[in-house]
Amino acid sequence: MTRMMRAALVSLTMATPVLAENRIDQIRPDAPELAAHGDHVVGVTTRTFSNPDQIDVLNSTADALATYSRDLTVEIWYPAAEGTTPGGTYTAPLRDPSVQVTLHGQAARDADPASGETFPLVVISHGYPGNRFLLSHLGENLASKGYVVASIDHTDSTYSDQAAFGSTLLNRPIDQKFVIDSMAALDGPIGSITDANTTGVIGYSMGGYGALIFGGAGLVAGVEGSPFAPPKGALIHNVAGTDTHEALVDERVKAMIAIGPWGRNYGLWDDAGLAGLRKPTMLMAGSVDDVSVYDAIRQIFTNTKGTDRHLLTFENANHNAAAPMASPEEGWAISEALGFPAFEHYADAVWDNTRMNNITQHFSTAFLDLHLKADADKASYLELVPSSNDGVFSAEEDGTLKDDHTYWAGFPARTAVGLKFETLKKGE
Repeated sequence: MTRMMRAALVSLTMATPVLAENRIDQIRPDAPELAAHGDHVVGVTTRTFSNPDQIDVLNSTADALATYSRDLTVEIWYPAAEGTTPGGTYTAPLRDPSVQVTLHGQAARDADPASGETFPLVVISHGYPGNRFLLSHLGENLASKGYVVASIDHTDSTYSDQAAFGSTLLNRPIDQKFVIDSMAALDGPIGSITDANTTGVIGYSMGGYGALIFGGAGLVAGVEGSPFAPPKGALIHNVAGTDTHEALVDERVKAMIAIGPWGRNYGLWDDAGLAGLRKPTMLMAGSVDDVSVYDAIRQIFTNTKGTDRHLLTFENANHNAAAPMASPEEGWAISEALGFPAFEHYADAVWDNTRMNNITQHFSTAFLDLHLKADADKASYLELVPSSNDGVFSAEEDGTLKDDHTYWAGFPARTAVGLKFETLKKGE
């Protein structure tokens, strides 16, 4: 065995325990600038909020709507008190819910919150199915930068309780608004540091669908009668022009990020409905998304004329672009329950998950800091040549940027590759 072969074997052996930790907090050496963790140690806690008198889609019929108290489990990340020791674990179901996995991250369980200031609220809403841990990398990252982050387990839509799709169609924007209400009413130290009057919403896939409705993009009339809708026309609650939809739109919400939002590909919005979106919005998507369909996501981008918006595109990525954490190691084996490796639920065929997560963390930080913290310095990270491949990195030997430098802000040389970033203003 050569020295090089022995060194490679030792390196692989040493790396194996790290890989087995299923870390959600990795920042690659080539990550863009704003992906780095912030100055706050992070705490995390779990709460359950119960929304009374909600439509129980699973037990409703064509003749009568049943109601129930809808319980939502929420993972809350927050800036922790000075002196908190960072680090902790999560126990979470895999995409195959019969398999429980341990995730390792930055957050300290039930740590005392920071005191003396308040922090904007960010609500995270997963896909169908998904759970509150799917974007945990982003929850921890944003909390380290001075946000309180509430990530929802949407009942009837998680890995463990996936049920009628009609429940997801009805409840996503309702759940998002209710969690903001619940965080605003939260007692105790975490409630005292949460500024729910300044809120951002991040939704992936069906979470993005819900965010768009919540932000003013009401569904097309007649959708309430479609075969996949909940019984007795209940989906009219989210249809454009109804009092119930208009009541969803919330002045506390200052910005939205919709990642691979589903719905336009099935005609759930028309142009008029999309024009009702009135919150600054960033869309993220893979250029070959075949679930929400990239061309349909572009239609959302071009037709939401009632607000300023951006579209970040990962070239050649599919529906798992930008959102899911890296697959836990346990997901690499074929699941007998699923018939495929759970890995496929998290991973992309072209892009590395950690790389995508870091880019998402970077752009989310710039966008939310601009709109939720009025940090005007972050605007430059969103003023980019549309194709990353066209940016020119031009600097003096001492690192001073030259006048012809057009490289994407915050990206180290040779790393802004395979991405597009487009911006449209209100009315365009």
